[in-house]
Amino acid sequence: MLSTAEALATLLSAASPITGTESIPTLEALNRVLSADVISPLDVPPMNTSSMDGYAIRTADLTADDNHRLPVSQRIPAGHAPEPLKPGTAARIFTGATVPPGADAIVMQEQTEASGNEVTILHSPAPGEWITAQGADIQSGSIILPAGTRLTPQALGLAASVGCAQLQVRRRVKVAVFFTGDELSMPGEPLKPGAIYNSNRFTLRGLLENLGCDVTDYGIVPDKLDATRATLREAAQAHDLILTCGGVSVGEEDHVKPAVEAEGRLSMWQIAMKPGKPLAFGAVRRAAQQTDTAKATSAETFFIGLPGNPVSSFATFLLFVRPFVLLLAGVRTVAPRALSLRADFSQKKADRRNEFLRARINAAGGLDLFPNQSSAVLTSTVWGDGLIDNPPNHAISVGETVRFIPFSELLN
Repeated sequence: MLSTAEALATLLSAASPITGTESIPTLEALNRVLSADVISPLDVPPMNTSSMDGYAIRTADLTADDNHRLPVSQRIPAGHAPEPLKPGTAARIFTGATVPPGADAIVMQEQTEASGNEVTILHSPAPGEWITAQGADIQSGSIILPAGTRLTPQALGLAASVGCAQLQVRRRVKVAVFFTGDELSMPGEPLKPGAIYNSNRFTLRGLLENLGCDVTDYGIVPDKLDATRATLREAAQAHDLILTCGGVSVGEEDHVKPAVEAEGRLSMWQIAMKPGKPLAFGAVRRAAQQTDTAKATSAETFFIGLPGNPVSSFATFLLFVRPFVLLLAGVRTVAPRALSLRADFSQKKADRRNEFLRARINAAGGLDLFPNQSSAVLTSTVWGDGLIDNPPNHAISVGETVRFIPFSELLN
């Protein structure tokens, strides 16, 4: 069996960013991936600004005395252009307002006493005190968001802070999904004898949509070879990836494996992990298309087949499909960040495979383990905060430090 690291490296080595790009409004760019650097056309802030409500002064106007009474020569709200500060005066100023030329410090209002049109300065500030210098946050010409950045809400705010109304992004990754199994029913339908509700359809679609994919759902495909091949051919035409769940074993009713082999190529991997040992990776041929030079060309659409057990498909998606899709989308860094946390439980029986245990952080900052780690217990994925990455042949003792990957790192 392949180790998880070997399987992931093999999978990711096949992925390269899709080529299509588009310009979209910054307000609509959440979770999209930049195809070009965002370079600031200006300094932020674009002028010296006050960090406090108070008074702008010239430090040279202050003597060694404790108290200094100065006339107030102007009032400067944010968004208004000030006049140069007259020597021997102070300017009433508010947070975010432009510091007047000539002033070199701000005294916060709590360190002053105002009386009529004068103010007594009760503090001797150092030059630059409570002034945010022009360009202190961003300098003109600097790269503030590199290509390959997946745009978070704060990244959109950063782009907007330098006046970017449009952003260049890669097009969405197009993913086709379908599910096989005559035993599958949809919620709302009567549950026939021997049938189960198709939870994987909801889980996998949600995971793909979280990644910003353009998803085409072909639903439940009948357990027939010709139906499976027809769906693969149709899905291959306009998608970057075909994702299925179940049907890749060698049983008489498992038609996905022979269908993919007939329509393209397939590698079946046994991965030394628990849950989620079986994984299929390959590609489906697209129908040949005529080019401008009248030569027939064909290409391939990637294929990934996940195991059918709900926790197995969930875990293998997070650990393998997620980074693969992000690489297709042009994201540069796809590895999730892990935490080193204390195990507040023991697991005396070691497994020969790399285990991914559902756990959650308790009030003491340690980890509790879900009591049933079966690959069929979907409850554990809702109860838990993430996965403990437990090495092969390793028993866990109470108080031991373990590697924990939060779902917050894996679900986005």
